[in-house]
Formats: sequence, C-alpha cells, structure tokens
Amino acid sequence: MNLRKAILVSLALSAQLTMFGQAVNLNVRNVSVKKAMTILKQQSGYSFVYVSSDLNLNKKINVNATHLSQAIEQIISEQNVNYEIKGKNIVLSHKNTSSQKSIKTKSPAGMAKTHVTGKILDINGEPIIGATIKEKGLSNGCVTDLDGNFALDVNSNSQLEISYIGYTTQIIKPQSSKPITVNLKEDVASLSEVVVVGYGTMKKSDLTGSVASANLKDFENAPNTNIAQALQGTVPGLNIGQTTAAGTTPNISIRGENTISGNSSVLIVLDGIIYTSSLSSINPSDIASIDVLKDASATAVYGAQAANGVLLITTKRGKEGKTRINFSSSYTFSNPTKNLRPMNRSEYLEFTKEFWYDKAYMGPDYTTPNPDFNVADYLPDSPMLDSTQPDGISATDYDWWGTGTQTGHIFENRLSASGGTDKMAYLFSYENTDQSGFIKNDDFKRNSLRINLDITPTKWMKFGIQTFASFVNKDGAEPSLWGLMTESPLISPYDENGEIKPYPFQTLDENPLMGSNVKDKERHNYFFANAFAEIKLPIKGLSYRINYGNNYRIDNHYFASQYGASLTGDAYKSHEEYYDYTVDNILNYNGDFGKHSISATLLYGASERKYDKTKADAQKFTRLTLGYHNLSLGTNQYTTSGAWDEALLYQMGRINYKYDNRYLFTATVRRDGYSGFAKNNKFAIFPSVALAWNINQEKFFHVGWIDQLKLRGGWGISGNQTSRYKSLSKVSTTPAYVFGEGGITEIGQKVATMGNNNLKWEKTEGVNFGLDFAFFNSRINGTIDVYSNTTRDLLYDLAIPTITGFGSISSNIGKLRNKGIEFTITSRNIVSKDFEWSSTFNISSNSNKIISLTGIDSDGDGKEDDLVASNLFIGKSLQAIYNYKIDGIWQLGDDIPKGYHPGNYRIVDTDGDGEITVNDRVILGKKLPAYRFGILNNFRYRAFNLSFFINSIQGGRHGYLQANNETLVRGDTNARRWNRMSELAKNYWSPSNPNATYSRAIQGGSIGGTRYQSRNFVRLQDVSLSYALPKIWINTIGLENLSLFFSGKNLITITKWKGWDPEAGSGYGGRPVLRSFSFGLNLTL
Repeated sequence: MNLRKAILVSLALSAQLTMFGQAVNLNVRNVSVKKAMTILKQQSGYSFVYVSSDLNLNKKINVNATHLSQAIEQIISEQNVNYEIKGKNIVLSHKNTSSQKSIKTKSPAGMAKTHVTGKILDINGEPIIGATIKEKGLSNGCVTDLDGNFALDVNSNSQLEISYIGYTTQIIKPQSSKPITVNLKEDVASLSEVVVVGYGTMKKSDLTGSVASANLKDFENAPNTNIAQALQGTVPGLNIGQTTAAGTTPNISIRGENTISGNSSVLIVLDGIIYTSSLSSINPSDIASIDVLKDASATAVYGAQAANGVLLITTKRGKEGKTRINFSSSYTFSNPTKNLRPMNRSEYLEFTKEFWYDKAYMGPDYTTPNPDFNVADYLPDSPMLDSTQPDGISATDYDWWGTGTQTGHIFENRLSASGGTDKMAYLFSYENTDQSGFIKNDDFKRNSLRINLDITPTKWMKFGIQTFASFVNKDGAEPSLWGLMTESPLISPYDENGEIKPYPFQTLDENPLMGSNVKDKERHNYFFANAFAEIKLPIKGLSYRINYGNNYRIDNHYFASQYGASLTGDAYKSHEEYYDYTVDNILNYNGDFGKHSISATLLYGASERKYDKTKADAQKFTRLTLGYHNLSLGTNQYTTSGAWDEALLYQMGRINYKYDNRYLFTATVRRDGYSGFAKNNKFAIFPSVALAWNINQEKFFHVGWIDQLKLRGGWGISGNQTSRYKSLSKVSTTPAYVFGEGGITEIGQKVATMGNNNLKWEKTEGVNFGLDFAFFNSRINGTIDVYSNTTRDLLYDLAIPTITGFGSISSNIGKLRNKGIEFTITSRNIVSKDFEWSSTFNISSNSNKIISLTGIDSDGDGKEDDLVASNLFIGKSLQAIYNYKIDGIWQLGDDIPKGYHPGNYRIVDTDGDGEITVNDRVILGKKLPAYRFGILNNFRYRAFNLSFFINSIQGGRHGYLQANNETLVRGDTNARRWNRMSELAKNYWSPSNPNATYSRAIQGGSIGGTRYQSRNFVRLQDVSLSYALPKIWINTIGLENLSLFFSGKNLITITKWKGWDPEAGSGYGGRPVLRSFSFGLNLTL
C-alpha cells in the first residue's frame, strides 16, 4: 500500500508540473461559474473539488483561455478561494483556511467534538480523490486524499454532507467513532442533461417540445439483436411490437395513427441523416443514445416526413484520453413462451371421432361411445390407412413439428476501441452476431464494422465521419410452418428410400420439408457514411456545418428448388440496389446578452433516392445440379426489372429564445418539396411554435423540495408524403391482342390509373401541453404530456363511377383526430452505502376518431355517409371492428333457427327483426388498446446489480381486440385432414365439450361470424443480473473492468389470449414469440 501511495503521489507531482501548460480552448461569455467548470472538465479531464459554501456558483463570468492554469484563474477570479492540483482534481479551498485539506471554522461554544474518519468510494469500490466532506450547516470540512481517506472533527449529533462533481450528494450521520465507508453513485440526472433534437442538441432544461430520451443502459445486456427491441415499453407514446423471426425489426409507432392510407412509418434519423434502411443492419452496442421527438412542435423541423414521429439515433464517439478497448460476449438460448405442439397419433384419431360425433357416439346426447364405430372408415386419405394393422390405420406417429423446429440461439461478440487527443478522437468497432430461431433455417448472421472520427485541427474548424458497413446473411429457407402444424402424424415425410414425398396426402398439399430442402442464398449489404465539416465564422457565436450523408444497400437473393414448377425445378437470381444521398447546409448562431439567450438554425438541404431491381427466373430444368448458377439450363426463362427515383428539397429556420432561465420560446418553419406530389402542390410549409415556463426559477417560488417545475405548450404542423407517382396517370403493359388466326399475342398499353394534379400534402396539426418536475433533490422526477393531433386532407383512393374507365382516384378527404396522455416518473427509493433501489413507471393512453370523410350524404338522412366497405366510420376509431356479435355456440336441444346447426356460432339478432342479416353487424370494439404501462426496478447490492422490467398492454372495455377465429365444418375435407395444435383441438365444440371456445359443426351456418378475443397481457419482459468483479482482482491481469451477467427475456406472460402470443397477435396458426436466457461478460482494457 505504501509503494502504491508513493507511486500515486509521484504521478500527482509530475502532473502538477505539466498541467499548467496543457492546452485548452475555453471561450465563453456570460455563463455561470458552474457551467464554466463543466466545460473545462469536458476539455481537460480535470474535475473541480470544493465546499459549495465557499463559491458563488451562479455568478456570471467571461472566460477566454488557451491554457489550463489560465482558465482556472479566470473561473475563480473574484472568488475568495485558492486552488491546488491533486491528480486529476482541482481542489478549491477558502483563502482564510490554514490547511487546504481541512477546511474548518469555529463551532458554537460548549459543543462536544467527535473525531470522524473514513473512506469515500465509488459503487465499484474505487477511492474517490478530492471528494468534499462537510459538516452540514457549517463550513467545517475537508477533502479526501489519494486513497479516498478523510479525517474531520465535528460537533456531536452533527450530519456529514459528502459530495463530488458528477456524483449524487449523500448526507449521513456518524453512528460512532469507528471509521465509516461511503459509496457515492453517479448522478444520472446530471449525466443526461443534453438531448438530441433535430439538427442539433439542447439542454434538457431548455426543451419546449415533447422529447424523451430512451433508457438504453438498463437493457444493454438483454438478448436484443435489433436496437428497437430494447425500446419496447420503456418510453410512453413509443410503441414497439414483438418480433417472431430472427433478425427482424418490430413495428414502430409514436402516438398512434395519423393517417388512413398515407405513410405510417416513423422517421429514423441516424447521426443527423435520415436513415431509410433496416434497423437490423445496426450494431446495438454502437448506439450512444436514442431520443424520441413526439409532438408537432418538435417534429416540425423534419416537415413532410415527420407526421408519425421521429427517432433520433446517435452513435458512440471517441473521447480524449487513452485508448479504451471494450469487449463483450454472450450466448442466448430460446424457446417459445408457450409450449404448444400439434396432436400426436392418438390425439389425432380422437379428434376425428369428435368430428363424427353423430356416428362415434349414440344419441340423444352423443356422449356414449358407439361400439360399432370404426375410425378408419372416416379418415379422409388413403396414406393414413394400413390394411396390415389390426385397426386398419397407419401405425406411424411422425413428429413433423419436432423435425422442423429447434432450440433457438444467439451468439454475439462485440469489440470496440476508442480514445483520442485534443486534435482527434476515434472509435472503431466490430460485431459478429449469429442467431437461429425456433424454426429451422430461420437464421440471421451479421458482421458489422464502424469507424467514427472527429478531427479538430484548429480551434475554429472540425470535421469527421460516422460510417459503418453491415453484412447480413439470411441463407436458408424455412420449412412451411403451416405444413409442420397441419401434416398428419399418420404420414411420414419420406418414402422407403429416404426421399421426400412431395405430396404426402396425395393432394395438392405440399410436404413442408420441401421448403427447406432447397438452395437459398440471401445476402443484404449495408453501407452508411456521414461526412461533416464545421467552421466557426468570424462573427462570434456563428458557425456553418455541412453534412453529406450516403446510404447504399445491396440485396441479393438466389434460389433453386428441385420441387418448384410442379416438380420440374425452379431457380432465380434477384439483385436489388438502393442508394440515397443527403446534403444539409446548416448555419447556427448562439449568443448571450445579459439575461437573454438566443440560438438560431438555418437549413438548406436536398436528398435524392434511387432504386433498381433485376430478376432472372427459369423453370423446367433437365438437371438442376448448378442451380441458380446456370439459369440457361431452364426451358422456360423470364426476366423482370424495375426502377424508381425521387427527390426532396427543403429549407428550415428555427429560433430559440430564453430569458433569465425562466421563459423559453421556440419557433420553427420548414418548407418541403417532394417529386412524388402533383405539379400544383410540389411544395408545402410546416410551422411550429412552443413556449415553456420554468416556474421554479421565479423569485416568488419558495418551495424548497421542488427542484424543477416546468410548464410547456406547443403547436405545430407536420406533413405526410404520398407514395411516389401517386398523383400521375400510370400506364400498364399487358398481352392484349392477337391479329389473325394463329397469330402471336401482341403487347398492348392502357392508362390504368387516373392522375390528380391537385393531390395535396396530408397535414397533421398538433397541440401538446406538458409538465416536467423534479422533487427532493431530484430523488423523484417525471413528465406529463397531453396532446391532440388533427390530420386533414387525408390521402385516400376514392371510388369513382366505372363509366370513367377507372375504379378510383387518389384524393384528399376528411379529417382524423388522434389524442392521448403520457406520464412517466422515476424515483430513487433507497440510496445507501451498500444498497440502492430505483424505480421507473410509465403509462400512456392513445385514441383516434374519424371526424369526417367524403362529406357525402347519399341516403339523405342528414348525416355524412360512412365508408362501410373500407371499414371507416365517422365518430369511431380508425381501428373499429364492425362485424356480427357472437353469443356462444348453438347446443344440442337449443331452439336453433333455420340455417344453423349445433356447433355453429350463435349470431345475435341486434336489430331485433327476427332474422340474421347484414343489418345485424355492429361496432364490436376496436383493435387499439386503452393504455400501456411499464415498470422498471433497479437494485444494487455492493457489486451486484439486478433489474427487472414489466410491460403491459390493456384494452379496457372493448379495446385491444383481434380476430382469433377457428371454425370447422365436416363437409370441408381439409378440416378433417389437417392436424392442429393439441391445445386448440381441445377447444372445439362437440357434445362432450359444450363450453368450447371455437365452432365445429356438421354443416356451416348461414352466416359464420368471427370470434374476437382480447389481447390484454402483463409480461415480465426483461430481467438482468450482473456482478462487477473487484478491481483489486482484475487490475492484476491488466483489466480495468470485468463484469459477468445473466439476463432473461419474455419470461412470464399473463393473458387470456388463446394461441401463441397476444402482443404479436399470433393465434394457433401464427409464429411464436421466444423466451430467452442469456449469459455473458463485459470487459474493458
């Protein structure tokens, strides 16, 4: 220990001799002392240590320094303090203090003294040098030494206030004269003060719009190959769906639906450039932050592309300092959240008996077995029979499901190196992901490389690049999932020679294993680069930046199957290329004038996107040995090709104004042009205005336990683009004419769609009111937002009379309203030396309503007509469910109306006319949920960290419904032939199962009806447990950090949904959601 201390002291002295010459570039005006300290720490790596009562941290100062010592002296000028360098700490002490380590004043006379000693550590057990220990209410205090030790004489019954920049202050009461140990935790609130907004960043306290930052840290160990999975349920208003296939991107929406048939995709912005490729191409560990722009005042900076919200993704960058090498590795195994399987042989035969209940059982109740019934006589296909068997039925009990499925896995390895100097910072990363799903050949492999460089050759210029390449391999074709479920266990997929039987039923139903016994090569290569340069102009506070973004994608799919084209062989090669570029010219200004702060942004940009596809296909091969490598061997050969391009031109201006940190104002206007719109409406303008009031900054506000109380309000308009060429008349080319007997077919052309030169931009006008709060020294903080969006000029293909020669025309119709409320709160429940517990709760509710449609009242009832054929109803949700109401199943002995039979669904006569007709259809509910909520809890005990996250979606009354319908009729041979999930088979009606969920009858009813089920669920979605090994162990082998972790995903789901999964909407015939268990390690060199 003495040797270690001597080395540290020597290093500290050496640093002290050289630090005075360290170059910095600190040039700020009218900023607080605290702000100047923060900027200097970012530039130099040196932290300030002080007793808060010794400084006026809010004093406004000007600093113009090029050396560290010069900067320190200007920051503490007019402050009655000295400074001393201790390691990487600048220790400040009162000038009247006799010792710079011990800062004391006289205590009240007659008070007994207690000598307190101890050590201040971080949560990993490492000493904190220069932490301040102060007797609460007095200026008596000291700072810790190089080992984190301190000693202080304090009054009896006094409290100690322990603080250090970047860490949460703790107040403790010494219990005895024994040495104490205190572990300080990083102040998360102070570390996340800056958020990314469109074309820039902003302090969280200065936001006027609804912007949320995603919590990525607590889910970094989860088995998520796609970054969107880490966002699921964590941000109110951001809705992320489930994934059921390897490497896929879940559905993403923000604050519900704002369109009927326009673009509904969320805008993705990666490192300042709109990203149009798949999120599956991005290495999740490369991402530093994700910010969500939700309201119109925040999204208006992206104009026509932002009506559905914006995700701003920022990747990690290098920082000044030594090279840090990070490596992580994990292995995950996965199986479905629900253990379903198709029926085996005995279950299948029993199911057949229930289908023929009027034969297999004796009346009148049909529950007593008929001894004369022979199930072999009622099997639909001869391959199911075997005359050599006593019962005449095939003895085969083949497990199709087991053959086509497996335990899924994910193996991930990620490596990065980052560091830099004051002139250049760098980050290099490499990632390899190998994922196999539950269904065989559902494979996803990704190799990703990233280089991020930031170069600052002079104090007035910087430039750099953020670039990555991602190579995705999805080789292999899955067996038919439907076939694995429905093939009869009485039939084997192979013949006596071990060859696949193409049609096991001897019907048109193909062997599902044919789908995977093919040659399938599917590759997707992604390339992205954003090169930028930024120059500080001669006018103070004015800078110019140019972004040049490029996004290039190559998709190749090569396929060959000996079973295709009616077993004659089929093969093809498909090649697709996509490219876009973006050029943004950005002029920024920032200025402070006394209590006034102004920042402004001007943008002029353009983007062009191009796509090209070529496909060559051949069929009827004499031999398929070379597969897709020689398509000329196919007798029938085809080629197809296609291409498109589109362009965007835009300008934007934004101004932010702040007065005395109390009143905030933001105004934005954006002008967008898009080649896809009609010539009369190529451009549109999208404005926004937002205000905020920091109530807690007012002089009249004297509520000590409230740290922040900010009221926000905003209004804005964002747009929605139509698909390209939508406004134009399109010409189709088809075989049309044959001239003369035996003549060849000639190609004809015709105008297939009617153009509309007046097709306009869909516009969404939104208002948002919010409240940000923080209480009890930020132990509790949160946000409430209420919003209402109205979309006008909805893009819709309106039906027109066929006498025109067309069926519809692209038009602007109606109005749609979308509104909701969001709430999130975070609480640090317990903070102590060895144990911490924090919680985050979020809940959101969203609904929409169609206000108007075409404006036509064709029936003269004084009300605007609904568009029933399109399932659009005025005053109802866009996702309204209009169908027949079902009230159980008709039973034996019921007074069953004509046209219906036992086992049919009981359709309700809603209009009471005594008949079941189309007029009995009603609004049953809606597909949208009533609300969503998530609960995250984090626990730390010494070096152990445990977190778990609960995610839930609830439909309330008649909400979050989806069709989950199963209906069997005996006259349908396939209904008797196909196998089913065992659990499903037990839920079909029969006389012995009268309370079943699903219909099964001898004959179908006149009107079948559709059964809808609630998708409500509560899910234990994520659990993570990690342990950080003591540094005293790992430092001996050259490691800086080493942690081990175990995590689980989708562990428990509570629901009444029948089938695979409610969130995915997967019934018995869908794909399963997987439950995953992962273990791995993270280390830093």
